[in-house]
Amino acid sequence: MTLPMTVPADGLPARVTIYEVGPRDGLQNEQAIVPVEVKAQFVRRLVAAGLPIVEATSFVHPKWVPQLADAAELMADLGEEGRHLPVLVPNERGLDRALELGLEHIAIFGSATETFAAKNLNRTFDEQFAMFEPTVARARAAGMDVRAYVSMCFGDPWEGTVPIEQVVTAGTRLLDLGASQLSLGDTIGVATAGHVKALVAAFADAGVGTDRLAMHFHDTYGQALANTLSALQAGITTFDASAGGLGGCPYAKSATGNLATEDLVWMLTGLGIDHGVDLDAVVATSVWMAGQLGRPSPSAVVRALGGSAG
Repeated sequence: MTLPMTVPADGLPARVTIYEVGPRDGLQNEQAIVPVEVKAQFVRRLVAAGLPIVEATSFVHPKWVPQLADAAELMADLGEEGRHLPVLVPNERGLDRALELGLEHIAIFGSATETFAAKNLNRTFDEQFAMFEPTVARARAAGMDVRAYVSMCFGDPWEGTVPIEQVVTAGTRLLDLGASQLSLGDTIGVATAGHVKALVAAFADAGVGTDRLAMHFHDTYGQALANTLSALQAGITTFDASAGGLGGCPYAKSATGNLATEDLVWMLTGLGIDHGVDLDAVVATSVWMAGQLGRPSPSAVVRALGGSAG
């Protein structure tokens, strides 16, 4: 397919890294429990489509996230190729499991707000950093790379607006623990373009450059691509996305979930920004996964191109 036509815009990065979160953040928020062999095929298809980073699963207690209860089985199925894929670990027990499997990359998940820290981590805002400290220290000592997510960066369903300086405090504390990259999460999809630029600028003022930041947008209010363009203009070059737009948000009614990988790839291609991803292969994978889940993909690009993919 020759579309979209490539028309570069001034002042944007030449290349972007897409951090694929569909197998983890996407599937953990789906109602259906996907068989482990289907998850393994999903991961392999995404890697084959050229996605440079595919977050495979989470070593969280199955009581809290039953959709990912088969994490160890999945990573064993993926074998040597799975060792290079990041996994989310909520605590030292999760890290133990990742170490046992010889994995190389983990991610931790913090909160920018007091209420979400209490509800999701059973810790206060300040206590969460003490909880993460030994996990990050042990992972780094073992030669692992550590990524940190911060949720509720642009708004919180219980607290409402979240002060920018509070997000910067949470993020810098996670980086100070030893994380190499910080993913700023618009967990309920309420970010707008000016807010995105203001947050990136506030991190710059705190000494955190765009090379250490990633953006994680949800499309609840249809703003994910506008926010992505704003972040590109601010110099961000890593974006989280989920194939087919998988994954709702349990904290926002009618949330359409993560920014769809296909929608992001379409926009980047049109802007002439290199990403290395085969759009047709990702669309075909999302059409296939939608069939496994028994529902259509919320991705606009998948809907537009999906009739010719499979």
